[in-house]
Amino acid sequence: MASIKGRFSAVVLVAFCTLTPVYAHQDFQRSDDEFGPVVRAYLGYLRNEQEVVDDRASRREVSSTYYRHNSNRIKALRQMAIRLARETHNDYLPELEAVSAEEMRLLFGSNPPQPASLKVGEVLRNTFRYLGVVRTTGGNFYLFARLDPYEQAEQTEKSSAIRRP
Repeated sequence: MASIKGRFSAVVLVAFCTLTPVYAHQDFQRSDDEFGPVVRAYLGYLRNEQEVVDDRASRREVSSTYYRHNSNRIKALRQMAIRLARETHNDYLPELEAVSAEEMRLLFGSNPPQPASLKVGEVLRNTFRYLGVVRTTGGNFYLFARLDPYEQAEQTEKSSAIRRP
């Protein structure tokens, strides 16, 4: 009798382990159904990026630190994209950038803003709008929307008008 219970437990365990990823994947896909084609495409792009990072890690092409950092960046981008899509009820996303405090120079050069001084909605260098911080298990990511060329021109014009006497 004990061996029948043991076999039954093993079968249940195997079935649970094999079916759980299928259901989790379906739930993940279903959550994207609330969005339009542009937002779904961006979320699909992020899934593909995560697969690339996973693949590179599985082949030991990248360090575990690099893997965690980039996986957390992808999570932060996904969270912000979903938040923007839900808040605006619009099938549009700006070009998003997510950087850690140490990576601010990548966007802003040799004199980056201090993360503590950033205000949501603030436009920096007439190029980026600060969207907020996303906290992940691997640290904080500061998210920015790159302004489109029309918004950049408008910001430049506003800056010029303020400087004129």
